Formats: sequence, structure tokens, C-alpha cells
Amino acid sequence: MTTPPTEPPPTEPTPSETPPIEPPLRVVVVDDEPLVRQGLAMIIGAEPDLEIVGEAGDGSRAVSVVRTARPDLVCMDVRMPGIDGLRATELLLRLPDPPKVLVVTTFEHDEHVTDALLVGASGFLLKRASAAEMVQAVRTVGRGTSLLFPDAVRDLLRPRARTASYPGPPLTERETEVLARIARGMTNAEIAGALHLGVETVRTHVANLLGKLGARDRTQAVVIAYRTGLVDPADGDAAV
Repeated sequence: MTTPPTEPPPTEPTPSETPPIEPPLRVVVVDDEPLVRQGLAMIIGAEPDLEIVGEAGDGSRAVSVVRTARPDLVCMDVRMPGIDGLRATELLLRLPDPPKVLVVTTFEHDEHVTDALLVGASGFLLKRASAAEMVQAVRTVGRGTSLLFPDAVRDLLRPRARTASYPGPPLTERETEVLARIARGMTNAEIAGALHLGVETVRTHVANLLGKLGARDRTQAVVIAYRTGLVDPADGDAAV
């Protein structure tokens, strides 16, 4: 009787086969109300993939804390005495290797939020958001996976649509299609499915778009697209 061949024992994956583990997102919380600031820090810091590396009670202190802590993302209260969130955002984005800024506000349709997006903020969050929504917003903005609250961003920027010219290199037809879908809040995987492309191909198109637009992330690409008319905020489609 022939002994059946035995299966070789499973081998451990080599380091090159093991998927990389992303380090925790480093977050600084800025708010002039201590209870709000501490509450935000407690909620965010409870997540294993998020790390609180500093807090500040005003815009001036925020710049100092960010210089020292070098976070990936700053949760920024938009209305503060002295240096407010808008001015602090401007100052932070002038730093070498600046963090992303998530503006935290009481009111959705706030001119301060619109202005913060125009100077470079990567998204906004309402203070009445649930803990789960807050954590998801930090992850979305910090990782740059999609545009946060695309409908609200479109509504905020509609009055500023077509108020600037686009001086950059022309976009290809495919890049224009990808940009329109970024404006709708779609992830790379969702764009790939909609356009029947590979995810890596979409990543390449997104990287090319950011380079041509001079945008540091998807949010700023959409801000530029609306302001220059590359995407029509009336319907979210690319302008022709």
C-alpha cells in the first residue's frame, strides 16, 4: 500500500510578504474650551490607530505645539480668541512638512469653515458629531482616503465657484473623470469600479491630478476644481 504524499508544513510569510502596518496617526487637538478639548482628546486617543501627541488652547500655542510634536493632523476649533482657527491654519500650513488640518465648528454653513478650506484645511467636522463620526473623520482626513462630507463641501464652495482661473497643465479626459468622482467623495476603489480601472491605475491618476493642480490632498484638489470651474458644483460633474 502506497503512503499518500504529505503536504509540506505551512511556512511563515517572509517580511516582504507581510502587509505593512501603518503607524498610528499623530493628532493635536486645539480648542479654547478645556472640556471640549479634553473630550476630543479622550475620544480620539482611545482608538488604537490614533495617538494624541499634544493639545493647545489657542492658535498661537497650537503653532508652538505642532512645531514640537510634528503631528499628522490637527483638530482645529475655528472660533477662538486671539489667533483664531483660520489664522492658525494659515500659519501651520506654512511650516515645513505641515500637518493636515481638520476644522471643528458649531455651524455647518459657517464662513469661517469656507475660508479655512480656501486657505488649505483638509476637511471640517461639526462639534455635535457622535464619537464614531469624529473618529471616522480623523481617519478619513488623516489617511486621505476620500473627501469628507462632499455634499457639504460643494454647498460651501458653490458661491466661490469659477472665481479663479486654472493656470496649470491641461487635464486628460481620464483625469477629468477621476477628479469629478473625487469631488463626489469616492475612494480609489470606488472610482476604479465606476470607471472599470485597476486601483493602482486610479492611484496614478490621483497622484498626477494633485501634481497638476498643485494640491496637497484630495480636499484641496476639489477646492481648486470648484473655484476654477474644472468641476461644476451644481451637479458635481466635470465641466466641459
